[in-house]
Amino acid sequence: MSIISATELARALIRCPSVTPQDAGALKVLETALAPAGFACHRLTFSEEGTADVDNLFARIGESGPHLCFAGHTDVVPPGDEDAWLHPPFEAVIEDGVLYGRGACDMKGEVAAFAVAALHWARDNAGHLPGSVSLLITGDEEGVSINGTRKVLGWMDEEGQIPDACIVGEPSCSGELGDTIKNGRRGSVNFFITASGVQGHTAYPEKALNPVHALARLVDRAASARLDEGNADFQPTTVAFSTFDVGNPAPNVIPREARATCNIRFNNEHTSASLERWISDLAAQVADETGAHFDIVKQVSGESFLTTSGPLVETMIEAIVRETGITPELSTGGGTSDARFIKDYCPVAEFGLVNETIHQVNERVLVDDIERIARIYRRMIDAFFARQGAAA
Repeated sequence: MSIISATELARALIRCPSVTPQDAGALKVLETALAPAGFACHRLTFSEEGTADVDNLFARIGESGPHLCFAGHTDVVPPGDEDAWLHPPFEAVIEDGVLYGRGACDMKGEVAAFAVAALHWARDNAGHLPGSVSLLITGDEEGVSINGTRKVLGWMDEEGQIPDACIVGEPSCSGELGDTIKNGRRGSVNFFITASGVQGHTAYPEKALNPVHALARLVDRAASARLDEGNADFQPTTVAFSTFDVGNPAPNVIPREARATCNIRFNNEHTSASLERWISDLAAQVADETGAHFDIVKQVSGESFLTTSGPLVETMIEAIVRETGITPELSTGGGTSDARFIKDYCPVAEFGLVNETIHQVNERVLVDDIERIARIYRRMIDAFFARQGAAA
């Protein structure tokens, strides 16, 4: 069986302008590569009121355990100013050994690489598969993440398809391929805060209750707080306010309301619930001092998690060292990923390409790195089943 190269599969995916939540044919490209090799492909479309329909793909070869899953996404962020690109963002041009295109490293390059690794493993073990390999591919990672990985996992659970371990192909490396594995992530929670007072004239502030002053006091206290010092696995928790809005065009009117948005990226010393109690307690203190009223709405992107050194992480390290000679750092830095959903079902860690140009104009990746990471993923598959077999 002839197998497409990881580079050519990545180029075919990039040529699909799959800006969230559009699929634009990307999942069909994967199905066309996987189905003839014996992968059972399930197209899963989910919707929810107020959100766009999202197409997802679950593909698996093998019916028995152990079961290793690769997870990723084919949706991409918008290209921005296309005139600023050296090459059109969806033409997948290779120049001087570099592949240009939106999604080249976040993360169509990785999806192509682990698909090709799985295809080679399936071909080389035809007739005597030591377990199962699957791909969980969503079109909803760069968006609101409502109709993607989270719902696919629910379907997998109902169908008895939950894996023993999962590798997410997010671009994890910072300087060179192989330097970083993400074995955990900070949690992320947003608080939408509304302070209410009494409208009045700025010349008679004693006759009003100024919510701007009250909200400013709360913002200062929250932003100045040092919630922890971090630990061996996580950096310190951070508090950042992204908006402070009054919407008041009149300079001589004290408004009735003021609003702010706060994002907290937190380590495993906290939960979204404990942070909600913390911000609510601060608000109660300021309310007692000022007389203002606070309403706080919480939106949780994900809780913090940590995959400690164990079979999955050790398998990944072994494969990276054998292919690159580099011993990767274990890191929990950066933003969130769909691993925040997967960690509720099985051990999960992330490894992918160098993240230097993700979401930028002229996103790009070395062609050699795409082929090398495909070999690394293949080594991870072999090492996973060898370790599982030795443990049996």
